[in-house]
Amino acid sequence: MTHVLAILIALMLDRLFGDPARIHPVRWIGTLIAFCDQRLNRGRRKKEKGMLTVLFVAFLSFFISFSVISVSYHVATWLGVFVEGVVIFTTIAAKSLKEAAYDVLSPLERGDLSLAREKLSMIVGRDTERLTEQEIVRACVETVAENTSDGVTAPLFYAFLGGGALSMLYRAVNTCDSMLGHKNERYRQFGWASARLDDVLNYIPARLTALVMISIHAHGRARIEAFRLLFRDACKHPSPNSGWGEAAMAALLRIQLGGINTYQGVISVRPTIGEAREPLKKEHIRQAVAVMERTVTAFTIGGIVIAMACAWS
Repeated sequence: MTHVLAILIALMLDRLFGDPARIHPVRWIGTLIAFCDQRLNRGRRKKEKGMLTVLFVAFLSFFISFSVISVSYHVATWLGVFVEGVVIFTTIAAKSLKEAAYDVLSPLERGDLSLAREKLSMIVGRDTERLTEQEIVRACVETVAENTSDGVTAPLFYAFLGGGALSMLYRAVNTCDSMLGHKNERYRQFGWASARLDDVLNYIPARLTALVMISIHAHGRARIEAFRLLFRDACKHPSPNSGWGEAAMAALLRIQLGGINTYQGVISVRPTIGEAREPLKKEHIRQAVAVMERTVTAFTIGGIVIAMACAWS
């Protein structure tokens, strides 16, 4: 139950303060990953070196978090709960995700496509310079859908499972994947282990998130149809996990995601997800953020209920 109290503190801190950019542990993790990348991503046996990197970064992140939290609980229970809450707070990004989406939406509503493209480029990997308004909306909605799990419910899942230290371990692996898990010549071997381990850790949270997302937003025949689209389209995405959030979001908003993207000038054609029953429009960004927020709330309540049932059994 102390984990539950810590999670509630973390969510409250996230709602109040958002991303603590200047003192964020993920920045320190990123610095460590960059150091390992510079020193180890060369010569032979890159795959093995990449495996050692992600395991080292994950273990160190877990060990330091576990030690700090354990010492805090040893001093006083209330201090332990608060410190663990702060640790979990640094692993979730609900408010930051909302703000990033609205940073794209605001210039769109003013008709400033140039600024919208610039803001979008800060949260997606695709080329944004020539995107149309509909393509900007699609990219933003896809980002919100994918990061509902990656950035919020997955770290919450591991916080419920094993507290702040396990949540930080997940965030460390996810950061390794973000920095190293690219399918280009430099990282194809060195980032392989980071990408695979991130896929494993996100496997259950991504599917749970999609199921919760549809269960609380659709009813009756609409829910049946949304689940049909989810199970039809989730596996179309190149990522084994990202498609679940995108398919659920597309089904709920009655839009189509996926299609043609460009990465560093190289065209990538991805299968479409969902059915285009409504044309993509600016309002879909706001709707996607609302879906994300309600999904996180439902996910948290479900975790609390399960935790209480386990505590009292």
